[in-house]
Amino acid sequence: MDEMQLVVIDIGNTRTCVGVARQRAIHEAKTATNGDLAHVTQLVLTAQASISGDQTAPIVIASVNDVFADQLESALTDQLGSRPYRVGRDLPIPVSCDLSPEALTGQDRLLNATAAWAVLQQACIVVDAGTAVTVDFIDGTGVFHGGAIAPGASMQLQSLHEHTEALPELTFDRPDDDPFGRDTAQAMLQGVYHGVQGLVRRLAEKYASYYEAYPTIIATGGDAEAIFGADELVDRIVPDLTLLGIAVAAQEALTTASGEDETT
Repeated sequence: MDEMQLVVIDIGNTRTCVGVARQRAIHEAKTATNGDLAHVTQLVLTAQASISGDQTAPIVIASVNDVFADQLESALTDQLGSRPYRVGRDLPIPVSCDLSPEALTGQDRLLNATAAWAVLQQACIVVDAGTAVTVDFIDGTGVFHGGAIAPGASMQLQSLHEHTEALPELTFDRPDDDPFGRDTAQAMLQGVYHGVQGLVRRLAEKYASYYEAYPTIIATGGDAEAIFGADELVDRIVPDLTLLGIAVAAQEALTTASGEDETT
């Protein structure tokens, strides 16, 4: 990744994040909702124009929402005349897994593991707090063991609203420091906030017991700062971890392909 510059795109369930990868870091990351295809397309074109110069920088898409990924790929192909790379279809994810043979694991989880291992080179737990909350374990040899999936903070709040008569519709935010929810909204925020923290804490204990050591914990995702910013359990928050994983995967695959082309 030290030489190659890339436009990396992480398409989530509800939002898409676009960034520029260079020198083992993500720059100029921008996020938009998946409902605005024109806006997301323009973010990609702007990112590419900022780095391409006289050449076309590779564009790499990873997705857990294939419907929107297909739409974006088609729009970019129309604009640029060439098809962007897709993780999974064109580029493999360079992570070893210890999973059930029938497992269909989201690209975001595997890419988070790829990035975490590339940076740390040690056992770790990766927490992704987005639409869903995932808590995954990577061992000291870089093997992804899977983990747990739970509803994210906003999904929990929406479910409370939709499945009760009186609970209001809320946007997730960190609750007040007062330990007691002294009105309905604060009580809901307290429950969701501490529920996600408790989930991560309990799973971290189980993973540490299995591994017989306490791994480093990395958090990422749109709600990571709000939930874990003041939590001493989490060692670091890396907002663009999935984008970094895309860059690591693309760098390895494209560099390998380039080397093979030169020798044929």
